[in-house]
Amino acid sequence: MPHLTKLKFTGKIEGLFLRPSREEGFEKAPTGVIRLGLDGPEGDCHTGLTRKSDSRTTALYQRWLDIRNVRQLTLLSREELQEIADALGVMSVEPSWLGANFVLSGVPDFTMLPPSTRLQFPSGATIVVDMENYPCSQIAEVIGRHHPEVERLVVKRAMHKRGVTAWVEREGDVKIGDEVALFIPPQRIYPHST
Repeated sequence: MPHLTKLKFTGKIEGLFLRPSREEGFEKAPTGVIRLGLDGPEGDCHTGLTRKSDSRTTALYQRWLDIRNVRQLTLLSREELQEIADALGVMSVEPSWLGANFVLSGVPDFTMLPPSTRLQFPSGATIVVDMENYPCSQIAEVIGRHHPEVERLVVKRAMHKRGVTAWVEREGDVKIGDEVALFIPPQRIYPHST
């Protein structure tokens, strides 16, 4: 019996973004196609089989150690971007402001996709969700450049809406307009988590 269940709905790629260097700022530029290698999106600053440990991993490691890069990609939902904008009282929040690589539509409660969910594209390229991507002061600062009046509200109002991080399981190209099939692992709550 397969361990993953294909969901009955599909998503659609609405936008693709890359940034070659962290020195060029936080925002990413639009592109029509992203080539995914096992080390991540070709031409993006988050590509790599490893990354440095940081504030997200301090419960496990001291800072700046080499660890596996499960944050090769940032994925956002078009619908949740509008929910963030509505919560902030602004017309729109651009995906590039949040460091997006992919913007999808058609996936309800996108940020709540469970870890190990697979997203598969027509080329066969497949990515694996690591976990929810929490809003941070960096995105608040970028949004604040465009809407200074809401900068202090961003982290709280974007919570559970900033999408997920993911890593590449199978190589291939992803294009704007691609349909996305989703496969989720069995769902259960670990009884000893508190």
